Amino acid sequence: MKKTEGAMLVVYEGELEGQRWLIEGKSVVIGRGEDCDICLPRRQISRHHARIERTDGGEYVLYDLGSKNGTCVNGEEVRDRPRLLRDGDEIQIALCVKMGFVEADATLPLVVSGPARGLQVDRAGRRVFVGGQEIVPPLSPAQYRLLLALLDAEGRVVSREAIIEAVWPEEAAEGISEQAIDALVRRLRERLTALDPDHQYIVTVRGHGFRLDNR
Repeated sequence: MKKTEGAMLVVYEGELEGQRWLIEGKSVVIGRGEDCDICLPRRQISRHHARIERTDGGEYVLYDLGSKNGTCVNGEEVRDRPRLLRDGDEIQIALCVKMGFVEADATLPLVVSGPARGLQVDRAGRRVFVGGQEIVPPLSPAQYRLLLALLDAEGRVVSREAIIEAVWPEEAAEGISEQAIDALVRRLRERLTALDPDHQYIVTVRGHGFRLDNR
């Protein structure tokens, strides 16, 4: 299938939360300068801070442009090592703006998982709806991956080990604490409850894991 002409950056924390930018053309420059394609007016951000380029093969590569306060992808500094971006990667600009990289497919129709009522997910656009209302700002990449793992289980219990594999596939299992899993589940519950306080979507099955109750 043909890929969309532009992937997307979505800010999900801070003053700019909910802001989205399409990455169109061959490259976009991110920085504080008004001549940047994506202007982030924060003093910690360099005038020309980072650049995202699209390769001839349709992949996206992030470059740090010698910024003073650095650029990180999934917590790792880029510096002079360009980083190939993957769907769901977390990008931090000078540690003051955190955004997710979303690579959509323009040829896909609006695909909604789940019943008309309750929780719905548009996988093509990485948008989540509760009771017909979109969650804004969008879920963080980790929250979104957890939600998909629960949704794909279709009501079955998802173990903590399966959650680690789905949410942190590059981390060793022993490196993820139960507290980290519980904190992620709690944050996702809070996001869902904010739009539907009368229903508990994520059910804890003690000693086994978690399951999604999507009515």
